[in-house]
Amino acid sequence: MRRLLFTLFATLILHSLCTIAYAATILLPKTGQTTCYDASGASIACAGTGQDGELQMGVAWPNPRFSDNSDQTVTDNLTGLIWTKDANLPATHNPIVDAVGIPIGTGATWQQALDYVKALNTENYLGHNDWRLPNINELASLVNKGESNQAAWLNGQGFANVQSVLCYWSGSSRLTVMNNSTWATAT
Repeated sequence: MRRLLFTLFATLILHSLCTIAYAATILLPKTGQTTCYDASGASIACAGTGQDGELQMGVAWPNPRFSDNSDQTVTDNLTGLIWTKDANLPATHNPIVDAVGIPIGTGATWQQALDYVKALNTENYLGHNDWRLPNINELASLVNKGESNQAAWLNGQGFANVQSVLCYWSGSSRLTVMNNSTWATAT
């Protein structure tokens, strides 16, 4: 009887732990990549490569992927993040020099980008006071690997002023290739 109770108890614990582990699992979105490449970067047939272009794993993107909220913000229907519609906000938000001293047409340091977002929150920009720099993964989630020109694609999805070289600061402290412009997101 004790052994049966112990086995039942152990089974319940194991089931609970598995359920908890599953509840913390996230589903990754599809990358949009449909082409496969060899080591030199030449396009090849995907069959048998195991590359993302062949497998196309992940959660399908919603259609439409982005929704214009008609208030100068865009919602990513995949992640639920709200982005400023303007991806080059300092250049258009204040056409002379912004409140944190970034001369228009120049790049911002990471600290200036952080200060800029803080200023957006102070002024309750577009009715939000929870603006922040996106983390690296959130910023990368905007990329559609099936498109050769990411800026043109994003501009066609409801955004404006997406830089032709996707160079934006993230809230992550490690260096990323998303450069020295500020694009804010709210949760």
